[in-house]
Amino acid sequence: MTHNLIAEQLKQLPASPGVYLMRDADRNTLYVGKAANLHNRVRSYFGAGQKLSPKLERMVARVNDLDCFVTNSEQEALILELNLIKRYRPRYNVRLKDDKTFPYLKIALNEDWPRVYTTRHLEEDGGRYFGPFASAKSVRQTLKVLKGIFPFRSCSRTITGTDSRPCLEYYIHHCLGPCIGAVSKEEYAEVIRQVILFLEGKQEIVVQELESKMKVAAEALNFEKAALLRDQIQAMDRVIEGQRIATRVRGEEDVIAFAQAQDQAYVQVFFIRSNKLMGRESFVLQGTYSEQPQKIMTSFIKQFYNSTPYIPPLLVLQYPVEDGAIIENWLQGKRGAKVKIQVPRRGNKKQLVKTVAENARQGLEQLKIKQLATPTAVTAALAEIKQELHLPHLPSRMEGYDISNIQGTAAVGSMVVFEQGKPKPSHYRRFRIKTVSGANDYAMLQEVLGRRFKRTSLKSSDVSTPNTWAVLPDLILIDGGKGQLNAARAAINEAGAGSIPIASLAKENEEIFLPQKRQPITLPRSSPGLQLLQRLRDEAHRFAIGYHQKIHKRETFASALDTIPGIGTKRKRALLKQFGSVQAIREASPEELAATRSMNRDLAQKIKEYL
Repeated sequence: MTHNLIAEQLKQLPASPGVYLMRDADRNTLYVGKAANLHNRVRSYFGAGQKLSPKLERMVARVNDLDCFVTNSEQEALILELNLIKRYRPRYNVRLKDDKTFPYLKIALNEDWPRVYTTRHLEEDGGRYFGPFASAKSVRQTLKVLKGIFPFRSCSRTITGTDSRPCLEYYIHHCLGPCIGAVSKEEYAEVIRQVILFLEGKQEIVVQELESKMKVAAEALNFEKAALLRDQIQAMDRVIEGQRIATRVRGEEDVIAFAQAQDQAYVQVFFIRSNKLMGRESFVLQGTYSEQPQKIMTSFIKQFYNSTPYIPPLLVLQYPVEDGAIIENWLQGKRGAKVKIQVPRRGNKKQLVKTVAENARQGLEQLKIKQLATPTAVTAALAEIKQELHLPHLPSRMEGYDISNIQGTAAVGSMVVFEQGKPKPSHYRRFRIKTVSGANDYAMLQEVLGRRFKRTSLKSSDVSTPNTWAVLPDLILIDGGKGQLNAARAAINEAGAGSIPIASLAKENEEIFLPQKRQPITLPRSSPGLQLLQRLRDEAHRFAIGYHQKIHKRETFASALDTIPGIGTKRKRALLKQFGSVQAIREASPEELAATRSMNRDLAQKIKEYL
């Protein structure tokens, strides 16, 4: 019945621009999308032979009903799509986390004595709004900086100018005291104008004005006022100095990049105003699993700039957006002037995008740590791992293993330890592969595990230093699939530790393999247990890669010099210290080589011949 209903609905779809909604049997909205041609776009989900992502396949299998809204243009469809996503928050859309109301900084210009404060409501009331900010904490920090520089009022009292005494802020020079009539409206308005210039990135203008006023005050022997102006200037100079990262770019632009992991993406936005980094904000997108970078970037651009009161003339992005011309026209309509979207391929802007992307990557790592750091989250994750992996008790201690090599060269293994869901670096161990030649990851893994568990019975010669090898894990996690799991299990059995539970986690589909189960376990991407196992797996990989790179670099540097007669350890060390790399030694002149400590002209000439 459902398939017949969908088939009939597909036949009736108009070949017009509009928005479509997909709903399940309980009338829950699964997905909201826009289309230039509703008939063609919606049918593409259900056509035979269509290649859909795993995420869309799961969604289409749940669709029980379709609905659509016809619009006059794609731009109208875009606006309607945004409103419906915000209203329904569909599970299969990429969406901003907690985007119901962003915080803004508001300057109430419609008041006689304008206040500067935070708000979550954009209104057409004559006020100036700055933002949106990612969180209330971000906007409070900005307000704190402003308050430390500009003496505007922060109270909500009615200003009559006849109060008998001011509040404490007046005495500490954080307010000009309009409540007691200590300042005129014109003087107070000048402070508010400077606040606006500051937030627009025009701090140099404000500094010049303050320096001029300070000079006048000093010449009039009003040293107290001059000192206050000096303090303001110094505070602004400190802010400007912290924005120097953006001196390589000009004008006004927003630079946007993100890092993605599983079902969420961490987006970082750098706000460039008047050649300076005025601020940065980070946002979390949900529902990004298996989505293409262009789709994620498009979703963010539409949702973020639908809520912001200001749009710069240039957006510098890490990835291009879908329907770029339509989005540019929409942004231009909101800004009232031309807006350009750019994805740089080289130069300063490309370098700045890399900086933003690295900030996003670091932010995502911190977010993952925070999400798993709370006692409640850790308890839930460990309990889920125990249940899903059929463990006899909570995995209080888990050990993760990985192998790193390049076609068998510089091969190393890693062992990392998590106790109570948290890394325990003092128990990390690394292994240089000794018995395996060639690219045989299975045999290398077996060597590492064999060496690790054969050491459980060793006794420490120092009574004060316990044998950490003797502490056995509640779970062993291997990076890999069924093959790695079987190899690891054989090595553990041979070492006499076969009673320890073991599992492997494969990267491609994040499937968990167990020795006693033929089919892998698949947990939801949002599962705290899966996220903790992923973090253990990734930490083992990071630790192995770091050791491998160290070994590979050392061997690469050493090998070329080791073949030269007369160049021993001492001279090799001196050459590398002087020139930094074999490549630099190769490019150096014989005279430069001969001038190195412990070297002579004959050896220098021999090095040139060999290299």
